[in-house]
Parts: sequence; structure tokens; C-alpha cells
Amino acid sequence: MRIAFGLIFGLLTCSTTWAQAQQAAQGARGGRGGAAAPEARIVTFEARPGSIRPGQSAILVWSTENPSGITIQPDIGAVPARGTRQVTPAATTTYTLALRGGPARTVTVIVAGTTPVKTSSATTDTFKADARMPDGKPDLSGVYNFAGVRGAEPPALKPGAEKFRIVRGPNDVRGTTTLGTDCKPLGVPQSFVTPYPFQIAQTPKLLVMIFEYPNAIRMIPTDGRPHPVDPDPTWMGNSVGHWEGDVLVVDTIGFNDKTEVSGFMHTQDLHVIERYKRLENGSLQYDVTVEDPNVFASPWVMPARTFALRPELEWVEEFVCESNVDYNKLFKQE
Repeated sequence: MRIAFGLIFGLLTCSTTWAQAQQAAQGARGGRGGAAAPEARIVTFEARPGSIRPGQSAILVWSTENPSGITIQPDIGAVPARGTRQVTPAATTTYTLALRGGPARTVTVIVAGTTPVKTSSATTDTFKADARMPDGKPDLSGVYNFAGVRGAEPPALKPGAEKFRIVRGPNDVRGTTTLGTDCKPLGVPQSFVTPYPFQIAQTPKLLVMIFEYPNAIRMIPTDGRPHPVDPDPTWMGNSVGHWEGDVLVVDTIGFNDKTEVSGFMHTQDLHVIERYKRLENGSLQYDVTVEDPNVFASPWVMPARTFALRPELEWVEEFVCESNVDYNKLFKQE
């Protein structure tokens, strides 16, 4: 459960660099932060129970400290710093937990009446870069890191649109409330700059994006439907997707005017076009173009970014966002 977003993300608007903010976020998620990383070590690695009958399951339980990467072989691959995994070996199997550049430890699950399986010490990843859905489209499912915007020079503003530029300062209430410190969704593409991961769950007709902060969700149908004629304005907008070869193109309209785009507010005419392409290492290439005819004189084509795959994570964690807004008055009876 995460509750410290306001502190970490608030650093991004001060003198803190993106690298420093990312180190802070990695520290919150069990990664390495700071200049001198302590030695990686395995605290526990065991099987519960250690002996089973054919067809039964055991639970692998592990805990490590200060790892830069962990794998369990055979057949499991990358895993988080602490966790459990159910296994149902057909024969006696020895599992190896290895820390990248550090120690390794083994544990054996004995399956009664079977011959031990010969396993390889290789630490190959179980991720398949060419994973496909039943319809042949790339399967983008997985958990990915955020990626900040670098070198995103905005286009010229329309005459009279200077008011949309956000000037950060102690008296700029509007600028403060778009930083993510008030527990409200950040919109698109701003949600991808938070120092927390996001998850994609894909079906043949629907792609769901879940942003760990602040448990914001996007529903993106890919069944060919058009946008509603007059969508109600929302924080994350109304999205529809289609495939151009192996590239998923997502078209989003129907935003409210309460979020920002890299230092600028926008109107309800905001239009965002995104392109997602899975790379050979499993990460996502992300290209995005932002349009608002009331703010920018031309489309804003932002620099391409890469969202790194987090194969050790099965899903994003629960995030409980705390706010000082009193909602009780909404439920009081007259």
C-alpha cells in the first residue's frame, strides 16, 4: 500500500532531478536508492512443505535485501524482493534463487516416488517478447515503469493563450493542484510521469490500464467502436484504440479542463493520440501527440519514451491517497 506520493512527486517540481526522484521511488518499491547501496543478501528461501505427493503443490517463500534483480529457476523467472509462488512440480525439483551480481540459494521440493529433475543454472527470463493474443495482435499485458518527459519543447501558443501556462509558486493554487498532491487523477499523458508503475491487462477487445497512483483506470476498447458523439468530460478522457500492424494507436477526447500537460493547462477540446509498440526486450515504446486548438498553435509531438517492463511484478499495488477534502457534506441529509 502506498501513501507517500505527495512527498515524492512534489520533489519533481523543486530542485530535485528526475534521476533523484526515480531513486526515491525505487527505494519505496524495494529497489536501490542513494549513492552507496548496501550489500545484497538472501534472508530466507524455503519451500512449504518440502515434501509432497504427485499432483500436490508447495509454496516457495523468499525474502531478500538490497537486490538489483532476482530470478528463480526453473520456469519462474524474475520475481520481486519478497514474495511467494505456488509450484506443482511433476517430479522432485531443486529451485535456485539468484541475486544479480550476488549470492544464490537453492531449495528442493521432494515429490514422493519420482526421480529428481535435472535443472539448468541459467537465469533466462520467462518473458516472451513475441507473445500474441488469439487474434494475432501483440500482447502488451504487464507492469511497466513510469518515464518522465525530457526535452518536450511546446509549440507556439495561440494568441491570448499565455494564461494556460503554469507558473509554479507558493501562491499558484492551480499549479499546485495539478501535481498529484490532491489525490485526483492526472489525465493523459500526464499520468505516465508519476514515480509509480502502471499495469496493462489486455483482452482481444479491451485494454485496461491501471495506474498505481492514484488507482486511476483507463478502459480502452479495441473492437472498432467510435467515440461517443458528445462524451461527458472526465479526468482520463474517453479512449478508443485500433491496431496499425503491431502498433496500438489510442485516440482520446472528452477530457475535463482540470489536468495539465507538461506545464500547461488545457481546455475540454484536448485531443491526445498515443502509439504503443512492444520492443524485443518487452518494454513499451511510447509516442504521443497532444492537440488543443484553444491553447497550441500546432500539434505538440513529444519526444518518444520507453516504459521499462517490470517482469518481477505481477500487478501494481494498492495505493491509498490521503486528502484533506471533507466529503461528509455531500452525504448529509437536508
